[in-house]
Amino acid sequence: MRGGGRAVAHRSNIFHAMKYVMLLGLGWVSACQGRGGMRTAHPADSVDLAGFVPRDSSDSALLVPQVIAEPSVVLFWLRAADTLGADDRAQAFDDLKDYTEQVAAALQANGIRLLATHADTVYVALPNRELRPILLSGLDYPFGYLFIDPGGPERILTGVYASDDLMDELRAYFDISDDSTAVRPRITT
Repeated sequence: MRGGGRAVAHRSNIFHAMKYVMLLGLGWVSACQGRGGMRTAHPADSVDLAGFVPRDSSDSALLVPQVIAEPSVVLFWLRAADTLGADDRAQAFDDLKDYTEQVAAALQANGIRLLATHADTVYVALPNRELRPILLSGLDYPFGYLFIDPGGPERILTGVYASDDLMDELRAYFDISDDSTAVRPRITT
């Protein structure tokens, strides 16, 4: 002690050096963080029905809620479907996949995106840059279709729909003409 004052601080005070280590660690942690919980659907998110496997819907990139900003059909298979019996689950998934594949060409021809999700919530991007959530959990069946045309009300179809019935629902919601799957005639000169 000098001059009756307080003791001089010890020169090897670790707090001064630790603030730099803490800043470096914080920088590493923030650099490792993901882009957030929501993502906008991109062309790579288009349905790969072979990869949309119902056996374990808990460990999939499809669990991330999607933000929809254009006319889309979202095929959903929620975690609650895992509680179905194995045979029932396999049959429902096979039917859902087959009927969806049968209408996929009509959707593409009309500029309607086909997406898949295991997430309980899907968000619709509104013109005022807000998001409107659509909750898919708690429905009659934990699988089905969500029709979205931003700016209008959504339509949720739960369960499996045969391709004819599904196409009728798509025509009614998206105002698709009956001959939309026909090939346009080629004009030759």
